[in-house]
Amino acid sequence: MAEQTESQTATIAYTLHGNRYLNITSRCTLRCAFCPKFNGSWEVQQYELRLYDEPSADEIVAAAGSPSGYREIVFCGLGEPTRRLDVMLEVAGRLRNKGASIRVNTDGLANLIHGRDVTPEFAVLVDAVSISMNAHNEPTYNRHCRPRHPQAFSAMLEFSQLVQQHVPEVVMTAIDGLPGVDITACQGIADEIGVGFRRRVLDVVG
Repeated sequence: MAEQTESQTATIAYTLHGNRYLNITSRCTLRCAFCPKFNGSWEVQQYELRLYDEPSADEIVAAAGSPSGYREIVFCGLGEPTRRLDVMLEVAGRLRNKGASIRVNTDGLANLIHGRDVTPEFAVLVDAVSISMNAHNEPTYNRHCRPRHPQAFSAMLEFSQLVQQHVPEVVMTAIDGLPGVDITACQGIADEIGVGFRRRVLDVVG
């Protein structure tokens, strides 16, 4: 069963594929046209992920449970976890001290929104980062991801280059099936940066 806040039915932590996922915010830097929440649903698999109140670090750690039962603890919901960078890193450190392997699924815009290079803060605390590239060029990215900030695409690429200096495993992802997205070109960008690449499938969430 997923842990829930007392006042709402939103899920703080949920389990899929042998991993424990932490849903720490509903706020996003992007407004992706393909995201379920912009298409009338906050549900991933059977879990309702809309948060009416952002959980505290203590609540998130409690909801995560014992890391020994999971392959990874993954910061991933229907919001961007690095919007709550300090809380995310505090929770990552506390769970890592319990033996967890930590992954962050991100849009790669943390440096842009925080106005500094935050990637050194990932060192030691985060084992893996998955970055949503989603398109091979800026016009296609802007079309599908609808960023709130200009230069988001280039900021995401720069973040990808920087974070690999501090995190052992970095993978960029793109969704096969979005109109105009060249998956081969996306993989080429990841190869040029020197990180891994994973193809995702449109409308398959979670």
